[in-house]
Amino acid sequence: MDSYALLLGSMLSAGTVLAIAALGLLINEKAGIVNLGAEGLMLCAAIAGFAVTVKTGSSWLGFLAGMAVGGFLSMLFGFLVIWLNTNQYATGLALSLFGVGFSAFAGKDYVQAKLPESLKFSIPGLGDLPVVGPALFQHHPIVYFAVFLTFALIWFLFRTRTGLVLRSVGESPESAHALGYPVRRIRLLAVIAGGALCGLAGAYLSVVYTGLWVENMVAGKGWIALALTTFATWRPARVLLGAYLFGGVTMLGFHLQSVGVDVPSQFLNMMPYVATIVVLALISRNPAFIRVNMPASIGKPFYPGS
Repeated sequence: MDSYALLLGSMLSAGTVLAIAALGLLINEKAGIVNLGAEGLMLCAAIAGFAVTVKTGSSWLGFLAGMAVGGFLSMLFGFLVIWLNTNQYATGLALSLFGVGFSAFAGKDYVQAKLPESLKFSIPGLGDLPVVGPALFQHHPIVYFAVFLTFALIWFLFRTRTGLVLRSVGESPESAHALGYPVRRIRLLAVIAGGALCGLAGAYLSVVYTGLWVENMVAGKGWIALALTTFATWRPARVLLGAYLFGGVTMLGFHLQSVGVDVPSQFLNMMPYVATIVVLALISRNPAFIRVNMPASIGKPFYPGS
């Protein structure tokens, strides 16, 4: 039973990285912007969060640094695609490539660096329960923040006027503009917020999940987070469930090895990406369902004068 509790706990921790990043990208896409630069954002935030934590000894300052870097780079991305109308896909890919190179350069002095000893977290009264305690109630607060963020985003998008405006900008920016809403500023704020969440995911990855810095350590998680938004058909609750699913796929192979099943490491590395391809292929069999849930103006530029 302890091994299954460990697997469940590992699944939640691994899924948290994907969930926070995917929810950030969901905010972007609800406003009509596709950001393919999530991988680069997460890498830059990962080294920023790790470096600040090493220098200050505070993981929370590291999280703030990661969010600041993610938000700043997303602001630059937003300015290019929203005001200068550069191609969203090409600009996102450029941001991703920039993040890979810059993070490797900035992080070369931190490869052997060690973080200060982290505190052990446990919810009083629940963390000591057998099996479910270690599995569910002994995680870092960011794990629980991902769950809170999911429900907060559901409330924001579907229960508030601001969320309705954001969704209207993603559906028909021309109509929103005709009603007097500042479409460009709304999209920019959505992009910055989404980038900050990608930054938090990157900082969590380096500061908590792995506790070290390695070049290109995000290892495709930004792309999986991007695929998750389509997998979840742009619904926050499905994003969270999908993140845990992919987290479980990632950790399952390691669990099999721990119980004596001989699994090649190459197979373990490819499992999350195979799962991504399979899920997207299954979803693509029903394109009408995707079109109903997909923001109508996603990826399309907006020209206020048109």
